[in-house]
Amino acid sequence: MMINPCIRNDFFFTYLGLNSISGVNRNTLTWAIIACLLWSTAYAGIKIGLQYDTPLHFAGIRFIISALLILPFTVKPSVYIRMVRENISVVIWVTVLQTLINYSLFYLGLALVPGALGAIIVGSQPLVTAVVASLMHKEDKLTKAKIITIIFGIAGVVLISAGRQALRMGSAIEIIGVIMILVANIATATSNVVVSLKSKGMNPFVLSSSSLGLGGLIIFIVSFPVEGIHSGPRPPVYWIDLAWLSFMAASAFSIWFKLLQRPGVKVSELNLLKFIIPVVGAILSWLLVPGEKPEWLTISGMVIITSSLVAFHLKERDRKVIQDINGSK
Repeated sequence: MMINPCIRNDFFFTYLGLNSISGVNRNTLTWAIIACLLWSTAYAGIKIGLQYDTPLHFAGIRFIISALLILPFTVKPSVYIRMVRENISVVIWVTVLQTLINYSLFYLGLALVPGALGAIIVGSQPLVTAVVASLMHKEDKLTKAKIITIIFGIAGVVLISAGRQALRMGSAIEIIGVIMILVANIATATSNVVVSLKSKGMNPFVLSSSSLGLGGLIIFIVSFPVEGIHSGPRPPVYWIDLAWLSFMAASAFSIWFKLLQRPGVKVSELNLLKFIIPVVGAILSWLLVPGEKPEWLTISGMVIITSSLVAFHLKERDRKVIQDINGSK
């Protein structure tokens, strides 16, 4: 008897509850929050790692390790290769957009702008995603509720950033940095829509491992002519940090790609939850970074973001309940 090659990897998602169709909204919301919580540790982790390594070399190694961590949860090699070959256009698009363009411009742009301004531009990703999704996907339109949530979300990000560091922008080089981060946001948003529309028949573990592995290998190779060869021992904290960031990327991207493939999940609504990232990032800074402490502006921003997300999802829940009632009549 032939066994579906997807059963092996789907068992992992079924065990976690990610294949549940009943209660999909609550389940999707829970796992999206988990992915965002994982991503919220990236900024502190990258900052630690870059004390001992160069950006491209560090990112390349991180994504190669992430791809290797995912491999045991995929399919047997022959099926893996066939699946990548059959979906090669999706793999290439996600690799170029999500791994190469996004992370290269993200690292370079963040190095050119003040920290608070960079956090605001990065935090605007749900807005960029909503616009890109509305242009690429006819069923993912900008609604009044989304626009209001995005406005309050960005306002909250501004307050969190202003509470942690003075906002300023002046030189031309900083403007270039802002443009780089915005392009990185557009690349990520486009990649999310591509995954949602084009990868329905592809195992999300295969997609995440192949795109992270290929992108990480390219970044790693490019790092040598761009940054030179860096040798010598590194402290244990570097390897612990690298291990966590690799695990985090492997887990978060695999979960996110699985959620994007779910029937009825809209890219723009899913990405609204990324407003959680600066909230948790600020809390982690209070706990881990010496000298960081709660400020009223930061706390106000957290309250605004949390309230807007709760209000949006309560409104969406009520709207779908009404639709179900009307549909059953």
